[in-house]
Parts: sequence; C-alpha cells; structure tokens
Amino acid sequence: MNIVMFLAPFSLALGLVALAAFWWTLRAGQYDDPAGDAARILADDPADRPKT
Repeated sequence: MNIVMFLAPFSLALGLVALAAFWWTLRAGQYDDPAGDAARILADDPADRPKT
C-alpha cells in the first residue's frame, strides 16, 4: 500500500509536466503550418540530391 502513496503523486506530477510541455509547444507555434510541412516533404529540391 505504501507504493500507491508514492506512485499516485508521481503519476499526477508526470502528467502535469507533459501537459505543460504540450502547452509550451502550442505557445511556441510548433503546430502553425502542418499543411506546409507536409507539402515541403514532397517537393523535389535538386540541392538535396547526392552528388554523383
């Protein structure tokens, strides 16, 4: 029963840290342009090709 007294607050703290990290990425603008990132992967850029 003592392990529950340790794990319950630890899991709540870990969840709050994860929520704070997610909130920080939202405020930093990490998810502003998902369509542009997806299109950028498909673009054929000759500078990215290996030299032969």
